[in-house]
Amino acid sequence: MASFNKVILMGNLTRDPETRVTVNGLTICKLGLAVSRVFSTKDGERREETTFVDIDAFGKQAEVITKYFRKGKPILVEGRLKLDQWETNEGQKRSKLGVVLENFQFVGGRDDNDSSGGSGSGGSAASSGGYEQSSPPKRESKPAASKDDFSAEGDTLDEDVPF
Repeated sequence: MASFNKVILMGNLTRDPETRVTVNGLTICKLGLAVSRVFSTKDGERREETTFVDIDAFGKQAEVITKYFRKGKPILVEGRLKLDQWETNEGQKRSKLGVVLENFQFVGGRDDNDSSGGSGSGGSAASSGGYEQSSPPKRESKPAASKDDFSAEGDTLDEDVPF
């Protein structure tokens, strides 16, 4: 039987991320997400329905979320559904459907009042797609080309292209 388990959600964090580190050094981050849907009823009344989703993130992604996200911040999450089942002390069976984060995206612009984002390079690399500006590498100077630098197979020059 074929199956496919993928969830894409965009919403706002309902609380600050809760982070812990296991004895093996794995970072685990738990966060809550509020996802809203606006719709109109048959009578033309506009309504909003909000769904609250618990999300678990692991590893480097959990560390980044902990560093840059706070309650109220928007986030786009890709992940998979996971059903947790347990039994209470009274013997009642419980279950909860949650999301295990596989990927995420920053949403919206950088908040100037945000103390965690700062003006350091960590925030700029993440919000600009991971590209950082740097100076070009220094080139070593080589002697001028001579007849011996050309190969007989393609007449190519053994020197770097200047751009």
